[in-house]
Amino acid sequence: MAKEKKISTYKAKDIEVLEGLEPVRKRPGMYIGGTEGDAGLLHLIKEILDNSIDEAMNGHADAIWVTLHKDQSSITIEDNGRGIPVDTHPRYKKPALEIILTTLHAGGKFSDSNYASAGGLHGVGASVVNALSQELEATVWRDGFEWSQRFSRGKAVSKLNKGKKSRNHGTRIYFRPDGEIFRQVVFNVEKIETILEEKAFLNRGLKISFRSELDGREKTFQYAEGLKAYLITQLERQRQKSVTEENFYLERANGILVQLAFCWTESTSEKIYSYVNGIVTPEGGSHVDGFKAGLSKAVRNYLNVHDLIPRGMKLAAEDLREGLLAILSVNVPGALSQLQFQGQTKDKLNNPEISAPVESLVKTFENYLNSKPNVAAVIAERVISACKARNAARLASQSVSRKVGISHRLNLPGKLADCATNNPDKAEIFIVEGDSAGGSAKQARDRKTQAILPLKGKIINTFSASKDKIELNKELTDLISALGCGHGDKINLQKLRYSRVVILTDADADGMHIASLLMAFFFKSMRPLIEAGHLYVAMSPLYRIKSGQGSREKIDWLYSDEEMKSYLDKSKNPDKHHITRFKGLGEMNPDTLWETTLNPQTRNLLRIQIDSEEEAQATFDGILGRDTEARYRLIQENAHRLDVDI
Repeated sequence: MAKEKKISTYKAKDIEVLEGLEPVRKRPGMYIGGTEGDAGLLHLIKEILDNSIDEAMNGHADAIWVTLHKDQSSITIEDNGRGIPVDTHPRYKKPALEIILTTLHAGGKFSDSNYASAGGLHGVGASVVNALSQELEATVWRDGFEWSQRFSRGKAVSKLNKGKKSRNHGTRIYFRPDGEIFRQVVFNVEKIETILEEKAFLNRGLKISFRSELDGREKTFQYAEGLKAYLITQLERQRQKSVTEENFYLERANGILVQLAFCWTESTSEKIYSYVNGIVTPEGGSHVDGFKAGLSKAVRNYLNVHDLIPRGMKLAAEDLREGLLAILSVNVPGALSQLQFQGQTKDKLNNPEISAPVESLVKTFENYLNSKPNVAAVIAERVISACKARNAARLASQSVSRKVGISHRLNLPGKLADCATNNPDKAEIFIVEGDSAGGSAKQARDRKTQAILPLKGKIINTFSASKDKIELNKELTDLISALGCGHGDKINLQKLRYSRVVILTDADADGMHIASLLMAFFFKSMRPLIEAGHLYVAMSPLYRIKSGQGSREKIDWLYSDEEMKSYLDKSKNPDKHHITRFKGLGEMNPDTLWETTLNPQTRNLLRIQIDSEEEAQATFDGILGRDTEARYRLIQENAHRLDVDI
């Protein structure tokens, strides 16, 4: 008889519409990159700070004050700009201040009538900070008065208050991030100072003052030489020195403002710090592409014209930029271009039209080289040395490859994300289920010592499969190749590439089944590996429970439904807990996965050992062997412990 097909009840009433700032609270990672660690909290500071910077960039402010309060979980940012408008919006009949702080995509930067250029162009920055703050208070000085309004979790909790008369002008924003959103609300003083220093370097003459109520420290960041001072500071911090004893500075002020400070060092790597309208772009983008293209053409043309490239030598782009340290800042007026960043966190600039002006400016560096032949000679020598070193390294690599017979090379699986170390005593490999979990684990791991091998689905049951089937199974052959020590009678632990082989699966029943199948394989085909103490199981949490707020916040990690039930039974206020259930490793934030499961300092690893070979054999035969009677008995004896979801 055919099974009755279940009809979906998915209807219009099941569609959920998120209103106001609910999308931000529902998916904060889309707007600030994540809620674990410092990054999300620092992003909130940047959003408010960038609004003040925009006032300064457009000539309306010259000073910003930032205060970290004594609780270390709240911040105040103030500027002496024009002040956020407080008059009533003609269409929405609310004060402009309230609209800006409670509505996504509301702001004065969508055209160039109010801001010639700005870093915040999406109209979501201040409202996102408000949405993710337990409390936020805005104070504005403009139109001859002091105005204030209070907010909480994206909503106004007071009306706009018209206070005392004042001749001042500017905006002050106080906010405390929400403990329901962020795992820990504690601001890092040093990282705040780094952000403020960077902003001051990018805005010549702007005065940014910082005060920490924690220890009373006060600092002022102000740099009359801007990027020139920034480059010198970076050289000092990286303990590098310019090979020419001279740093280079280029600027273009017509239309798009381009500022560039750079030099060559003895380092074997290149480092380019890039910014657009004061916003850091760690992944570069079109402005960085323009810089690289322009520099390549300028230096290459000079070398060709003066016949400085040795015969037969082919310079690569990386040779021209080896040892390069550069800081690139581009300021794009709103009238010329609507900035297109990759995501709200603005990691990469996508505007193709920004590339040409940058490239055009950098190409003029060839004129400088022609005017300073002594300096140009040093750069030419640096570039040619880099090319020679690269060719020598390539020839050495080829020589080693020829000496190693093909039969002796490791045939590692392509999906293995190997670690950097070649020392087996320091290396460990995590066997995870599926590409999703593998992706999270690859982001979370320590690349120096931790390798990740994702397996597709469940491996075959080696206790029921023949030897031929085991050897033909791709997932198992990939695992054997990655470990490098062989299997069965040919196993040789001297060739084992990792001191720890860790099974890492989801904390649910399906994950436990996969872990059981893997342990069965190791028991049957690689038993010496277990006996030598190399096999482990990583305990990943199933639940995260947050209780309390601020400095009293507490986080508990629970590893099973039984632990969860016991925890809630013992809790005095179970309704006040913020509970997160992890559906799988693939949905776990990389920072969380590192802290709970991968970090050697905080993780829980269970070493697999064989106390009795007979009992282990009997257990595996019972649950995985071909005889179903033992499994039937096991189910009958433990049926009372099972919760069946029908």
